[in-house]
Amino acid sequence: MPIVPLRPSPFPLLPEPHDEAARQTTLEGYELLDSVPEAAYDDLVRLAATLCDAPAAAIALVDNGRIWYKARHGFGETERVRSQSICSQLIADAEADRLLVIADTAEDPRFAGLGLRLDGRPLRFYAGAPLMSPDGYALGTLCVLDHRPHDLRAAQRDGVAVIARQVQHLFELRRYAIEQRRLLSEREAFARELESAQADLQRRHELLEHSARHDALTGLLNRSALSQLLGSEDAMESLRRAAYTLLLVDVDHFKQVNDRYGHLLGDRALRAVADAIAASIRDGDVAVRFGGEEFLVVLPGTHLATATEVGERIRQRLARASLPFALTVSIGVAGGDPSRERPEQVFDRADRALYLAKAQGRDRLAVDEG
Repeated sequence: MPIVPLRPSPFPLLPEPHDEAARQTTLEGYELLDSVPEAAYDDLVRLAATLCDAPAAAIALVDNGRIWYKARHGFGETERVRSQSICSQLIADAEADRLLVIADTAEDPRFAGLGLRLDGRPLRFYAGAPLMSPDGYALGTLCVLDHRPHDLRAAQRDGVAVIARQVQHLFELRRYAIEQRRLLSEREAFARELESAQADLQRRHELLEHSARHDALTGLLNRSALSQLLGSEDAMESLRRAAYTLLLVDVDHFKQVNDRYGHLLGDRALRAVADAIAASIRDGDVAVRFGGEEFLVVLPGTHLATATEVGERIRQRLARASLPFALTVSIGVAGGDPSRERPEQVFDRADRALYLAKAQGRDRLAVDEG
């Protein structure tokens, strides 16, 4: 049904309850204002009208400047100006158990001049029970309305009070549900924040772990990571299952590079070597920055012939590196047989091969045949 337009009242405003701002805040906390009709409330106002043998009843909420009906029976308007309402008078000094009965509004000096009407006809009878919050604020009224003046019997008065208490219970159930939704929303938000924090912590942990295991300049594994690999049973198992090869790569005349071109270009040269190594090996291979300008490459399941090809690819890629000077490396290669010797012995043979490559003039690869 259409909402009756609200018109400014020509009559003095009725008194407001003490601490009206707090009362209004409490009312808004129930999220009842302008909510959709609900059968539970509609049933209660119809019951109140039937009990009192009256044509109309309502659950009236006293809002800023208006009376808004959460439920109504027997009339069409959905709200009215607050100053033109008996409900405002009732909540001004409401008490929890007080029932206001006006047998004939035309004979009551407080309301006779308001010209109150019920669906176009003069309102003559009003009975209202305040709807209280647990903290003592009157939110509105359960009211029974009639075109004819009359009174209520004691049983009817008790019945209206009982129905009013049921309305209050519905209000509290609603506020409880709102609070539960709020708590659930807060828990869900907290869970999301916790999940995000855990993910961030995991990312930080992974970054720290990566930093601890990788060389900051070249991005290759560092010597600490190599020690962890040597101490890892799973990692060592791959070297025990089949033949493997070690390559020791050393930058030729690196001290002269630093002395002549400076440490910034020296760092760039080391990165170029690391890039050439990374581009020449497989995913399962291991590349380590072993010392200042020395690199170790472990090629599991690889024989000397294939390892020699890998070493040559490293040298060729480095020859094409974008550097303002020529940069070469010497490489020592040794194959490991897990049935005959330990990895440390294979490393010593690769080191001897590297020494041989340097002794033969550098910029070359030498192989220790074992």
